[in-house]
Amino acid sequence: MFTAVDPKHPGPPRSETLIGAGTVLTGDIVFSGGLRIDGEVRGNVRALDSRSGTLVIGEKGRIEGDVDAARIIVNGAVTGRVDASEFIRLQSKARIACDVVYALAEIHSGAVVCGQLLQRPATAPAADTAGELSA
Repeated sequence: MFTAVDPKHPGPPRSETLIGAGTVLTGDIVFSGGLRIDGEVRGNVRALDSRSGTLVIGEKGRIEGDVDAARIIVNGAVTGRVDASEFIRLQSKARIACDVVYALAEIHSGAVVCGQLLQRPATAPAADTAGELSA
């Protein structure tokens, strides 16, 4: 069985970079494309262009610093301001201790935010891309 591929939604983006479980990285990270964090980062994490980039924080992932990317999926912990220019998905084990700025948000039962949820003013029609990614 074959299905047509929608060019606007080709499927989940690949994580081009992985910070594995057990890894502790100290310092700021600037990435392009996709980044998955299953280890610990002590520093800010941001996409090279805040209008692009997908960041996935796995269940064991931890960030102590600010986060800035277009698409952010959290199932771990972040202590710092989070800014998702397109959307954020907070999965059931997500723990965020600061403010979250977002355009679209999906919050699963069990996710915790100790801070404000601040919706960004709409600048363009948003596509439903939140359903295509997973942590």
